[in-house]
Amino acid sequence: MTYHRINGVDLYSEVTGEGRPILFLHGGFCSLEALREQADALAAERTVYAFERPGHGRSADIDGGYNYERGLADTLAYLDAEGLEPVDVLGYSDGAILGLLLALHHPERVRSLIAISGNLDPSAFNTNDDAGGLPVLGPPVHAAPKDPDKPDLERLAYERLSPDGPAHADAVMAKLFRLWTTEPHIDPAELAAIKAPTLIMSGDRDTIRPDHSLLIASSIPGAQLCIVPGATHGLLAERPALISAVVREFLQQVP
Repeated sequence: MTYHRINGVDLYSEVTGEGRPILFLHGGFCSLEALREQADALAAERTVYAFERPGHGRSADIDGGYNYERGLADTLAYLDAEGLEPVDVLGYSDGAILGLLLALHHPERVRSLIAISGNLDPSAFNTNDDAGGLPVLGPPVHAAPKDPDKPDLERLAYERLSPDGPAHADAVMAKLFRLWTTEPHIDPAELAAIKAPTLIMSGDRDTIRPDHSLLIASSIPGAQLCIVPGATHGLLAERPALISAVVREFLQQVP
């Protein structure tokens, strides 16, 4: 296993495939396993660089809370460690937020951006009980009923991979909930400064409201928007082939 010493912490890193580099940024309480199918789909034509942030996957946790400022600093340090500049970026959830911040504040590092299920502020989250005054799509009519006994795949991955041990998962989740309810705070008007070709994606039943994804896409000059049908915030696992096809087609358009 490969680790980079990033801002005083050993962070797990993977490099797979061959071709023009692309950086993958995972979501909160996710490991690189959540992006495995997308990485495999690109392996024949792209070199996929990815690392796991503190408290995620194979990277040990840190003292104190999480914030996107540190996440961005870790991302920049990882790019430096791998000698990547500029690079295509694919981020999911928290990783999408970091991708937006990277393109906004360090445009020279980003060739193109794919931001999946990201948000600009905590008001973007949506549930059927609190729709913010907007209509919410329910489960697809063909969807199987929720199984309360169905395993939590991300927690199982955490318990299998984390050097901190299974019991530490609750501490990580508590820190993530504090992060998600207080950050980020990105002004949509700021996004006009992003010049990199951009694709915004989310599920039509995502916890990120579709109108919020539209806001992000419409705020970035020339950005494309893909709302994945019949998909929740777990769209990477629910519609992997469709997402990989859309991502590949977008990347083929990037100079």
